[in-house]
Amino acid sequence: MNILIILNDPPYGTERSYNGLRLALTLAKESAVELRVFLMADAVRCAQRGQKTAEGYYNIERMLTGLRVKEVPMGACGTCMDARGMGDEALTEGAHRSSIAELTAWTLWADKVISF
Repeated sequence: MNILIILNDPPYGTERSYNGLRLALTLAKESAVELRVFLMADAVRCAQRGQKTAEGYYNIERMLTGLRVKEVPMGACGTCMDARGMGDEALTEGAHRSSIAELTAWTLWADKVISF
């Protein structure tokens, strides 16, 4: 089954992106699932390199590293990155600058689309 998860919320301040990534990490363990993650709007900050969080607090960048290890494609909306002053060098390893065209292709590829 092909699943696309789309995140829209910032990495911290709400728990939507955190919960979306929790689901993504669990789905990535399933052998019958091919997964892709797309970051839009404030969620592009989820892929910000060098996040530092308080001891015992979840770290979104580490969660994305878990997806990278599982070779899950992760796209960050380039227009959204530009609006937030983020260059490609700001992205954590495994995430790439993407586009609405790629999101369209991924949506057509997916059997299920889940948005947080």
